[in-house]
Amino acid sequence: MKRSKIRSAFTLVEVLIVVVIMAILAATIIPQFSDSTKDAKASSAKFNVHTLRAQIELYKSQHDGTPPGSTLIELIKSTNTAGTQGTGANFPYGPYIREIPKSPFNNAGTVKVITTNPAAVGDVTAANAGAWLYNATTGGIWLDHSDYYTY
Repeated sequence: MKRSKIRSAFTLVEVLIVVVIMAILAATIIPQFSDSTKDAKASSAKFNVHTLRAQIELYKSQHDGTPPGSTLIELIKSTNTAGTQGTGANFPYGPYIREIPKSPFNNAGTVKVITTNPAAVGDVTAANAGAWLYNATTGGIWLDHSDYYTY
């Protein structure tokens, strides 16, 4: 009479098949996660650009068409009609935003003044080191990033 053996472990072939299946799944799923991170950053940057543009337009409408200065500090302070910063009843305008938003790509909050309108690829800071490209004459603002400066 022959006894059947009871297996208590996986064979090498079974383990290799599982490893190959996991590798195939990882190869298809990981790129999707990295794309979604990039898409989320781009979406956040686009939202910040639109918010800044809206607040700059509001500032201009309350200051006789004059855009904020080159640092955008007027957006986070109270001002009077002339754009002078201060506090109290004599400074009824603003603040328009709590702080200048940072770039989701590099966490920078710098403002680079440019003279072109709209921003051109030559205006972008090397290695996308900045956050915002701002034309202080027109009040136009763009993201300081070589792939997204057209937003």
